[in-house]
Amino acid sequence: MRREEFAGEGEYRQARSEEYRWRLAGRLGLSRRRFLQAAAGAGAAVALGGPSLRPAEAQTAPAVVVKPTPVDLFNDYGSNKEMRWEAMYQRGYLTPTELFFIRNHTKTPRIDVASWRLKVEGSGVGRPRELTFDDLVGLPSVSVIRYVECAGNGRSFFESANGKKAQGTQWKLGGIGVAEWTGVPLREVLDRAGLKPTVRDVMPQGLDDLKVRRPMPVTKALADDTLLVYAMNGQPLPPDHGFPARLLTPGWIGVANIKWVGRIEVSEQPLFSSWNTDTYVMIGPGFQPSPPSKGPVLSTQSLKSALELPWGGTVTAGRRLIRGRSWSPFGKITKVEYSLDQGGTWQTARLREPNIAAAWVRWDFEWDARSGKAGIRARATDEKGNTQPDQVPYNEQGYLFSAVVEHPVTVT
Repeated sequence: MRREEFAGEGEYRQARSEEYRWRLAGRLGLSRRRFLQAAAGAGAAVALGGPSLRPAEAQTAPAVVVKPTPVDLFNDYGSNKEMRWEAMYQRGYLTPTELFFIRNHTKTPRIDVASWRLKVEGSGVGRPRELTFDDLVGLPSVSVIRYVECAGNGRSFFESANGKKAQGTQWKLGGIGVAEWTGVPLREVLDRAGLKPTVRDVMPQGLDDLKVRRPMPVTKALADDTLLVYAMNGQPLPPDHGFPARLLTPGWIGVANIKWVGRIEVSEQPLFSSWNTDTYVMIGPGFQPSPPSKGPVLSTQSLKSALELPWGGTVTAGRRLIRGRSWSPFGKITKVEYSLDQGGTWQTARLREPNIAAAWVRWDFEWDARSGKAGIRARATDEKGNTQPDQVPYNEQGYLFSAVVEHPVTVT
């Protein structure tokens, strides 16, 4: 039906909501009732997060997270679980939900969708709102393919590059994943709450034990792909990834993608929390405090590349296809180069479609592997002309490591 056929805006919105629910249910192979039942069950059932690679291990998952995280697929850092890149070698473009990394500040909360509410309030709105899950699902929605990446992804390499170990989880490069996210543009919710023209900051807050919260400028909150997400890879959000709803802030550091969101503060004044004053700020030589923050506040992520090989693993000699992925918050990747001689010479890898901005691109090259110790370096360039550097400045909390990394391999 065309919009002009409706008697009024309310009738149009109601019809649009029903159309959306049937469309989404059809795409998921579910009735709308079954979709809502599945969403409700996601707070109590691991299976709704998608098929597990290790179903029999579901009962042995650590108490701090819900989904199975076997050691052959994840590096275990307690409440944080890092994807092993070799697990992606035979995979398609998206990161399967069961392989998606977990970054928690505390244990995964279990939330009852029937009693869940999203409060939108503060000096920046004229009509504070409280939404149920059914209210949220009934609003106009979009689906986008984007990456989410921990701010500390690559942190472990500061020690080898700078001789000093940074604070925090010693991620290699597996603190990232690309998924199809379905949800409501945040601006749809803010507009319905009567967003004032004087708004400065918007701060989502989670329902986890620490109530993690971090502000963003209103311009980011109103971006087309800043979403309140309730589905991931065609399924209701799993508990570990933010059920029943989370923020998606493409290109920004992971902590800005607040999980288990239950409140959004909208303010006419700048907002602050410990997650943009004490942590997720750059502290170290060359970084000046920006009171009340201890250093420059992080927002955008950085350009990186990773190989789909076990770290320090063994491969057999002979000709083989080496695969990897590169990503940038600034745009599409236009070139990936690799070096087999410690950066002495560089060759160009083949890029594979799709190549989606704020997601990643897959690439590969043929390697005639010869017995002995070897190292493979990769560096990416994006459409804005940004290229991975050889070095990045050290910072105490180990954020935004984007330098070229040499991946060690033993050939037998």
